[in-house]
Amino acid sequence: MNESVIYYTITDEAPALATASLLPIVQAYAAAANVNIETRDISLAGRILAVFADQLTESQQVGDALGELGALAKTPEANIIKLPNVSASIPQLKAAISELQALGYNVPDYVDEPTTDAERDARSRYDKVKGSAVNPVLREGNSDRRAPLSVKAYARKHPHVNKAFAAGSKTRVATMGHDDFFSNEKSVVLAQADVLDIRHTALDGTVTDLKKGLKVLEGEIIDATFMNSAALDEFLAETLEQAKRDNVLYSLHLKATMMKVSDPILFGHAVKTFFAGVFEKHGAALAAAGLSANDGLGTILAGLASVAGGDEIAADFDSALAQGPRVSYVNSDKGITNLHVPSDVIVDASMPALIRNGGKLWGVDGSEDDTLAVIPDSSYAGVYQATIEDVIENGPLNPATIGSVPNVGLMAQAAEEYGSHDKTFEIKAAGRVDVINAAGEVLISHEVGQGDIWRATQTKDEPVRDWVKLAVTRARATNVPAIFWLDEARAHDANLIAKVRKYLADHDISGLTIEIMEPAAATKYSLGRIREGLDTISVTGNVLRDYLTDLFPILEVGTSAKMLSIVPLLNGGGLFETGAGGSAPKHVQQFVEENYLRWDSLGEFFALAASLEHLAVTTGNAKAQVLADTLDRATGTFLEEDRSPGRKIGTIDNRGSHFYIGLYWAQELAKQTADAELAGKFTALAKDLTDAEGKIVDELIAVQGKPVDIGGYYRPDAAKVDQAMRPSATLNRALATL
Repeated sequence: MNESVIYYTITDEAPALATASLLPIVQAYAAAANVNIETRDISLAGRILAVFADQLTESQQVGDALGELGALAKTPEANIIKLPNVSASIPQLKAAISELQALGYNVPDYVDEPTTDAERDARSRYDKVKGSAVNPVLREGNSDRRAPLSVKAYARKHPHVNKAFAAGSKTRVATMGHDDFFSNEKSVVLAQADVLDIRHTALDGTVTDLKKGLKVLEGEIIDATFMNSAALDEFLAETLEQAKRDNVLYSLHLKATMMKVSDPILFGHAVKTFFAGVFEKHGAALAAAGLSANDGLGTILAGLASVAGGDEIAADFDSALAQGPRVSYVNSDKGITNLHVPSDVIVDASMPALIRNGGKLWGVDGSEDDTLAVIPDSSYAGVYQATIEDVIENGPLNPATIGSVPNVGLMAQAAEEYGSHDKTFEIKAAGRVDVINAAGEVLISHEVGQGDIWRATQTKDEPVRDWVKLAVTRARATNVPAIFWLDEARAHDANLIAKVRKYLADHDISGLTIEIMEPAAATKYSLGRIREGLDTISVTGNVLRDYLTDLFPILEVGTSAKMLSIVPLLNGGGLFETGAGGSAPKHVQQFVEENYLRWDSLGEFFALAASLEHLAVTTGNAKAQVLADTLDRATGTFLEEDRSPGRKIGTIDNRGSHFYIGLYWAQELAKQTADAELAGKFTALAKDLTDAEGKIVDELIAVQGKPVDIGGYYRPDAAKVDQAMRPSATLNRALATL
């Protein structure tokens, strides 16, 4: 029989640790069905090493796994399981570089303001690595993301708690509503293929090419907009005063990982506004030391030890923190505020957590309080305010009775990649930014000031056509309303609406409910339906896809990690994503301190089953279908028996969860009747694992409670990780029998 191949990604943090435990089980079971599981390292450290291969020794060099998978994603044979990876903010990137340098890898520093050719070359290479560099390469298709039926059934039977907002709650969202990305957006649809330049002309006539040779296709949507930095600073100052007047916590919510260029700058503005007096007094000294507000308060404080007068500056920061509005804390025990690290408070994860917790975040002493949630750009802030208003008016959502809001997301071919990559700029001098075509015609023009943040983005026509098709397909398959979350008052959305209406005409939509609503109205509509136990498909662009596939799952089933995320690739392959990674850093910290990994791999079980099913269909491997069907049933048992990691030492952690999915999967394979050969292979293993259950669990729990050395955070030692994540000799011996 043909050997079928699934490509399993090695990523970062807790998902990478978990892979060391789960993958040996998966590979052993898959091999029995002539399915080969190959790995590809797309971790942040791996990506750094790949782009600097020419500067490393031969033994240190690694291949460009991301580039390889990106090419594969454009073929019908693609079958890729993608785990959450670090979407590297600048502080994370610098930390990874430092770790690699300490391990003996000759990679250069990341220089914020490069001045030499070598520094500019290094910066150019790092720009290919930082932020959400992985997703645009692999996502050669649109997103179909939903809660599996087994997860919804479990949530209804074992509902988590969504807390009520207290009477008179002061929690709300603050957003600009003017002079921001939403307000200033302009959009054009290209009548023909073209090559564009982005050009800045200063008031003194100096011309700077920001981007040259941008190739675009017929029908492609090109958008450009900017954030007025002066208006931003004024807004931030007003929100600080408002938080102090209302005596609530001040909390900034951005996406400094996905919007890797724009949002760290916004974050820096917030830090400088909060500590305005400190920067007025010490700004020159901080700049001379290379300490940037864009990297967060934590990086600045950590770097003061090497700055003359550092103790005085640190004291001034402490004083300003005490005198300003009360700020929310990421970790009050460690003194980590909302303004410490740009990547610590990511809007799509932080806002649902705030809403689920009754509108409260945590202060300096760990106590909870109402919060002013600051989301500067108004593009999607209304979604969260509408949700807050709904919960205040109607009470918290009850997971035992509510419906679901699955998502069909436009993301293929880097659609709507905002605020990142090579088309976002902090304007160096007041003047004008123009988008100019090959004929010299100005397509889009903005008058800009020094410090404004200007960005452009592309959305190709083919992904839009496919997105509409996927939405209709899901609506037809489920007989559930499909709502396009688009605002005709927004320039980009107006062009997208025209395409949606055009391509809907290509499909039979008789009997289906397919509507277009602006995001806040769509939020209220969807919340109203799920309170009645009804489902509603959200059909959204890329950023809202990212936001909603956390918002609704966290309220519905307690986490976004339990979602089934399928990306039908445009050329027929499949990409299967395993869930969000927002809490991964905390899990790693606990693991290193206590040898206890609370990461939940449930999303991987769903992704693997879908991947195996896709493989069976595309290659004719019937045994792969048996693996998929039995894994689905095993996952149902896993949920019913509540084998997800516990909350404290002494219970099973991630490694115990993997043992149980392996046990239940073997039991299902042994008793299935579709393939006698497979049943025979797993009969003995199922008996061995069943008989040894108590001993294996004891071995897995026995190692807990002590620190564990994994040899690094971004580039851990593989042998140490393997030893730490596979501590049960009994389980390892049983797997070896396959």
